[in-house]
Amino acid sequence: MKKYAIIVAGGSGLRMGAALPKQFLLLNNKPLLYYTINTFLAAYDDLQIILVLPVDYTDMGQEVIDAYFDKSRIQITAGGDSRFQSVKNGLQLVEDESIIFVHDGVRCLLTTDLIHRCYRQAVETGTAVPAICSHDSVRLLTEDGNEVADRNQVMLVQTPQTFHSKILLPAFQIDYKDKFTDEATVVEAFGMKISLVEGEVNNIKITRPIDLVVAAQLLQEAEQGNQ
Repeated sequence: MKKYAIIVAGGSGLRMGAALPKQFLLLNNKPLLYYTINTFLAAYDDLQIILVLPVDYTDMGQEVIDAYFDKSRIQITAGGDSRFQSVKNGLQLVEDESIIFVHDGVRCLLTTDLIHRCYRQAVETGTAVPAICSHDSVRLLTEDGNEVADRNQVMLVQTPQTFHSKILLPAFQIDYKDKFTDEATVVEAFGMKISLVEGEVNNIKITRPIDLVVAAQLLQEAEQGNQ
């Protein structure tokens, strides 16, 4: 089946405190986006990438593609004012019945194994959302204060959130709501159940400067393990 990866990198990265959006910051002398794109291209030879970028940085994104990749497999489109709109913009470039991965551009340490797990699950059930168990204690805010929650019942959601196009495309035709924090919440609002798959502890989202330090170490360990 046809495969698309919508890589959402439309944010400004204000929490990083850098002049550039974080997806263009260097990790071991290559942009974060390089690692994300490279892993998806390596996962499947027939996968097409739709890269969603801030409108002012599409040229910079094209420079990354020209420097490292076969540009025939990658399209660029501009992001919107919200994640919902950015993904919706990307979905407009999906032309075939397919499995669609939606991934945070700055989760640059995912593996091809995770992509394959998500694909197999989405082919079987129509949806696949990676998640990992919470290793921290969890408390819920209540009207009276807060109360403990069973952390064994809490899952931390990651990307790539993966769906059959027959589910994701019509789901994104519904009206935007503030509760739409990811694609899974949109699909649930459309009336579909979500299937979880095992995520990866190292599939971190680069948000703050310390995350770059951690990612560099994890990347070095991964490269040493592959030698």
